[in-house]
Amino acid sequence: MYFAANIQPLDLSVQQHYILTMKRLGVLLFLFCSLSCSLELREDQSHLVFRYNEDGNITSLDPAFTRNIENIWATTHLFNGLVQLNDNMEVIPDIAERWTVSADGLVYEFEIREDVYFHKHPNFGDKKTRKVIASDFVFSLKRLLDPQLASPGGWVLQNVANIEAKNNQQLTITLKQPFPAFLGLLSMRYCSVIPHEIVSQEGGDFRRNPIGTGPFAFKNWEEDVKLVLRKNPLYFERDNTGNALPYLESIAITFVPDKQSEFMLFLQGKLDLLNSLDNSYKDELLTLEGKLPKKYKDKINLQKGPYLNTEYLGFYLDSPSPVIKSPMIREAINIGFDRKKMMVYLRNNIGFKGNKGFIPKGLPGHSKNQLQEYQPERAAALVRSFEEQTGLKAKINLATDAGYIDLCEYIQRELQKIGISIKVDVMPPATLKQARSQGKLEMFRSNWIADYPDAENYLSLFYSKNFSPAGPNYTHFYSLTFDSFYEKSFEVNDAHQRSKLYQTMDSLAMSKNPLIPLYYDQVVRFTQKEVKGLTLNPINVLKLKKVRKTKKPL
Repeated sequence: MYFAANIQPLDLSVQQHYILTMKRLGVLLFLFCSLSCSLELREDQSHLVFRYNEDGNITSLDPAFTRNIENIWATTHLFNGLVQLNDNMEVIPDIAERWTVSADGLVYEFEIREDVYFHKHPNFGDKKTRKVIASDFVFSLKRLLDPQLASPGGWVLQNVANIEAKNNQQLTITLKQPFPAFLGLLSMRYCSVIPHEIVSQEGGDFRRNPIGTGPFAFKNWEEDVKLVLRKNPLYFERDNTGNALPYLESIAITFVPDKQSEFMLFLQGKLDLLNSLDNSYKDELLTLEGKLPKKYKDKINLQKGPYLNTEYLGFYLDSPSPVIKSPMIREAINIGFDRKKMMVYLRNNIGFKGNKGFIPKGLPGHSKNQLQEYQPERAAALVRSFEEQTGLKAKINLATDAGYIDLCEYIQRELQKIGISIKVDVMPPATLKQARSQGKLEMFRSNWIADYPDAENYLSLFYSKNFSPAGPNYTHFYSLTFDSFYEKSFEVNDAHQRSKLYQTMDSLAMSKNPLIPLYYDQVVRFTQKEVKGLTLNPINVLKLKKVRKTKKPL
């Protein structure tokens, strides 16, 4: 969940405005038609179709390329892995019925279900499908390491020494060293099972013609326009009363890039879900307290819950700037702005103040204690001490992208009050990402979304062997004590003890202020009243296998 500034050009001619408006209306009219006509279902069956929009588009339906949330959502409908996460971020069985882990934490033995079948495809022969076996996972996982494929998910297996199928139902994965979060890694969409014979036939076109085992199967994809998925009649999961999943017949995904147009479609009931909250209409949908206004309470539903995403300001500690290197200045920035006011007026209270370390709310290891508080007088005194000791003015460049201008300008105004001059540099997201990785930014706004549900994922940003550009330690924070704790955590299998160690590590890193947590995000979803059974999870993955829609009243 993020807020993206809706920046419109101010110098458009009347003709340009007219053309822009006509284009938007054309997109809306086309979508109204395509959404209602494309699925060949009668009007009284529209409750069997779930419709949502991806303004960020989908680039691939191959699980090996699920780097972004748009691809992750789509492939979650289409594929399964060995294990999955429930809404409490606990690892539970998926295609693997059960598993064991050796006493040394190196060998994982999985037993594969015998009732899982791939989606139908002519290349499977007369039955047009076949059962999933252990060797399918050997193929699927090893494929991530193929240099010709160049999957961004290869890192998931960097600690894997061997993958082998002992027979059709027994899969063994051996690690190079213990890693307690490994099962969480396997829940990632990268680790989905795929059929080797279909991949071999489709080649690079598997991204457009996917065959998986998921609750929905691929039907049609008109890129940049619409993706349609249909119910998988062979799906193996059932609900608590024994009914086959999924309940829905179809999923229709559109790709309207304009957030205001998406908002209009949702208000008119043409979309069942609104997952983004743009600055241009956030005050329309939410009060400052983060609740629905009265006029919408009887029309739509609001869901909120923790999101494993920490938004922060980072410092490149190897910067030649004495200002950035100063512990006094970094502390002054940390305590020099009012997070409570920031959350109310810029976020409509969506999220939680980032005052308890880097590990976000919702993960074991998140601190119960407040690690910093708003202290403007002390912050101003620290800035004066720095200037008196060095003879330098506290001036810093803060890099951000257009989606966070309002946030960074708020920080700029607040820090000016304590004597720190901030220049906000706005750059394209791709440029910002590259410059951050290469150490070209003395201060930057960024965020970290969990790849898997373990706090180690966050603490890896402080491990010295992860210095960017090779790893995610963008600040180049270095501490021998922290490194020692980090390496020790891999040997701690007891979850409670590991959580306590994580808190110690987080507190140690935060005491040096290599980065400044701003807030811990929240998942925020708006749905139509007809949608039932849609649950939230802290990694914001859309799961539709247990969702129903009631018929709209006539």
